[in-house]
Amino acid sequence: MNCIIVDDEPLARKAIQKLVDQTENLESIGSFNGAESTALFLAENTVDVIFLDIQMPGVNGLEFARTIPKETLVIFTTAFHEFAADSYEVDAIDYLIKPVKEERFKKAVEKASTYCRLLKTEHAGTSIENIQDDYIFVRADRRMFKVYFNDILYIEGLKDYVVMYVENQKVITLMNIKTIHDLLPKSSFVRVSKSYIINVGRIDSVDNNTVYIGKNEIPIGNVYRDFFFNEFVTKKLLNK
Repeated sequence: MNCIIVDDEPLARKAIQKLVDQTENLESIGSFNGAESTALFLAENTVDVIFLDIQMPGVNGLEFARTIPKETLVIFTTAFHEFAADSYEVDAIDYLIKPVKEERFKKAVEKASTYCRLLKTEHAGTSIENIQDDYIFVRADRRMFKVYFNDILYIEGLKDYVVMYVENQKVITLMNIKTIHDLLPKSSFVRVSKSYIINVGRIDSVDNNTVYIGKNEIPIGNVYRDFFFNEFVTKKLLNK
């Protein structure tokens, strides 16, 4: 899997490059200090993953991410936690806080590697096989999975795929996040950002920007915040 590094700070680029060099099956094919030079490179080269800074002079990382080819995965790198929700609104695969720790970096690369393989695999037809009141049958990894709605912690969307996090496993299937959201019971599931749906009954805690389910932190998008807090937190969670 190849990658490029985009950051206006030389030391930050070197730090990510060091992590790339320490990671198996990951090869850096370019390093850039801004959006303009990166765009020229992307026009001539196929890139699997971009490690992209958000705060850069001129075109920032969030704006630039909207112009990146669909087949290229974006991992944001930034010193600011507050950009997390916005990063997922542009289909980012992950969000790393500087200084980036090696363990967290490798987790993001593993996630990108999984999605990269999926996006390069041709599929046909729907992955939804059967829907009942309390469960759904979906096709994933050449198998049929019976997934009970109550067991779903949350669902993450990436382009044409969704990842269902179910207790101690995850089910990755060909289905966009809007499709699965339309099938889920509206009394239990709510979309909190462009990329995430959560099971309200599995929430452990919540603040203004994040939903916490176990050790998982799910960012709340600005577009979805008012509805989530008004319809679910205030009316359902606090009134139990």
